[in-house]
Amino acid sequence: MTVSPNTEEEVAAGEEKFHDPYAALRFQPFILLVVGRLVASMGEQMASVAIGWELYERTHLALALGGVGLVQVVPVILLSLPAGHAADRFDRKRIVLASQLLLALGAMGLAALSFTRGSLVLIYGCLFLIGIARAFSGPAGATLLPQTVPPELFTNAATWSSSAWQAASVAGPALGGLMIAVQHRAGWVYVVDAVGALIFFGFVCLLHIRRLAQPVEAATLKSLAAGAHFLWNTKVILAAITLDLFAVLLGGATTLLPIFATDILHVGPSGLGWLRAAPSVGAVLVAVLLAHLPPLRRAGATLLWAVASFGMATIIFGLSRSFILSLLMLVVLGGVDNISVVIRSTLLLVGTPDEMRGRVSAVNSVFISASNELGGFESGLVASVFGPIASVVGGGIGTLLVVSAVALIWPQIRQLKRLNSLETQ
Repeated sequence: MTVSPNTEEEVAAGEEKFHDPYAALRFQPFILLVVGRLVASMGEQMASVAIGWELYERTHLALALGGVGLVQVVPVILLSLPAGHAADRFDRKRIVLASQLLLALGAMGLAALSFTRGSLVLIYGCLFLIGIARAFSGPAGATLLPQTVPPELFTNAATWSSSAWQAASVAGPALGGLMIAVQHRAGWVYVVDAVGALIFFGFVCLLHIRRLAQPVEAATLKSLAAGAHFLWNTKVILAAITLDLFAVLLGGATTLLPIFATDILHVGPSGLGWLRAAPSVGAVLVAVLLAHLPPLRRAGATLLWAVASFGMATIIFGLSRSFILSLLMLVVLGGVDNISVVIRSTLLLVGTPDEMRGRVSAVNSVFISASNELGGFESGLVASVFGPIASVVGGGIGTLLVVSAVALIWPQIRQLKRLNSLETQ
């Protein structure tokens, strides 16, 4: 049924008039889930700083730092499809609980090895264990959010969920660095990470959410690949994921921040700290703004402009010699990237059937993990050959080209109006 222009305008006006920016936060299950994730994410961010500091302090090898991301992303890539199938076939809440226990175990292992100056091989073993836990936690955890709020609040819920994660990205590294500076060791940071995972475990135990009928589909190659098949056939979501994938893959400004802080902007470690925090600050500010604004009327065009702005901010950052301008561009970069995250997350929530959420989330997790790790590798490789400025500017130009290509290949994304459905007219 086609809605007449006047009726559509009246609906939009009604939504603006009665828009409640805190609607999702009025549901206790959603609050429990988001606060639990905030605490757990803060612990993970603290631990990421600690593991980098400790490994470099012990080895003074850049390769040791590169191995941290690799050893954690390998299990995510290898296990995400079976983990997504498990999330669609078994109790998702129990999978999240088991994953948090495994994360806590891995963090406590890191703490024990830190206090005893244990083997580096065992440290990487603990990181691999954490990677396995995240491979299962990601798809199952992503399916819990739509069970905590009604469908009409998915955009609001995705916005607040994203802002909580970004807040953890700002506070976590700062707290982790402060603990290391005070104690001159990383062991207690891992203990805090383990406690955060256990707190999330407790919050999930308190969740009272509607139970969904679990399919009894066997784990065949066809069923495992069903999530990828669904995304391939749902062009609007495929376009949104492609935009995010290549923006992260090509936009390497954050990966090369130590080089820019030291050799180009000459601001030292303190300036590097500000530069690292700037994208998350921008993301939090935009998330709060999105929560208070009425629903988007032209979500597809907004997404394309957001990713294009990401590319432009990356180019300006690469060319800048001013610390203030560079800082401002990173704030913009983080802000427009969060617009993309909210729109993509909402499309996944709205467009994915309940019985396939785990497998679709698993494919999305693979794209995100691969783009983050490969994007850092790509930026470092190009920077080593052509220099950091060429790497960052070239990545920004590449992002703009990808936006143009996606808009041409998938006109559905240009036509996408509101986020409460995937209708493009």
